[in-house]
Amino acid sequence: MFQTISKNIRDWFSIPAPPPKRENQLSPELLQRIKTLQVKTNYLVNDIMAGEYVSAFKGRGMEFSEVREYQPGDDVRLIDWNVTARMNQPFIKEFIEERELTLMLLVDVSSSGVFGSGQNFKNEVAAEVASILAFAAIKNNDKIGLIIFTDQIEHYIPPKKGKGHIWNIIRTILSFKPEGKATNLSLPLEYLLKIQKKKATAFLISDFQDEKYESQLKLAKQRFDLIAINIIDPREESLPEVGMVYLEDAETGDTLLVDTGDAEMIKKHKSLCIKKRQDRKTFFHSIGIDTIEIFTDKPLTEPIIKYFKLREKKH
Repeated sequence: MFQTISKNIRDWFSIPAPPPKRENQLSPELLQRIKTLQVKTNYLVNDIMAGEYVSAFKGRGMEFSEVREYQPGDDVRLIDWNVTARMNQPFIKEFIEERELTLMLLVDVSSSGVFGSGQNFKNEVAAEVASILAFAAIKNNDKIGLIIFTDQIEHYIPPKKGKGHIWNIIRTILSFKPEGKATNLSLPLEYLLKIQKKKATAFLISDFQDEKYESQLKLAKQRFDLIAINIIDPREESLPEVGMVYLEDAETGDTLLVDTGDAEMIKKHKSLCIKKRQDRKTFFHSIGIDTIEIFTDKPLTEPIIKYFKLREKKH
């Protein structure tokens, strides 16, 4: 998505200056930002989303526990015929509910995320969303892992439990300085298939500024419970009327001169953007992937809670 580079457009969009380069040493400002985000997301999970996460994600089903002798009233469909044949009397399989989940966060930190027409960049919203999901997972004793990517795998944190682990994940998301600029959505999906052998629930958090990742998406969906979280800024679909401006693609550096006073062109641009987003959502649904759309100018908890409630009803 092209972004404006002229000062008047930056002022119009109310886009703050790009953040300073991040160093390995955390600045006091970044530490305060991490603490603020931790307090905010912890509040959201405890007071607003209490119960929604655990109701939506009930575990991977029933896990085999043991075999025992058949007793009158037991379900005959649970008879273990191999053991029954060896022991010369009926035995049944017992199962317990497997509640513990492994939650994987796949977070896009490409250059297109350094854009926002309001108070927050898209990548800042993505970090807050990831933090909410991480706190919800830890609160319910689930493991949480992280894959940060651009057009390369930037960083990987294996799934673990604990508050210290959550602190590490949030700090990494907020302070990470990527080497890549572009987006390659196939890479994190391929990487997830390689490093995560057991079943997991995976949230792919991105603005989806990429193409030709559908085959990897289908493969990942076959093994994992995959949910797409699309981070959207309203200015990407609706340009303001400010005359002739140069737009720059944050990932490629390509520029384009656009007449924002051309009402027909602006209308067509908005229509194409909305259609592309809807087509993507329809495709995801067709292969069993749910989509959560989060706009940078709206409360981000509402679409997450709404999705959790819909998921609870479906399952």
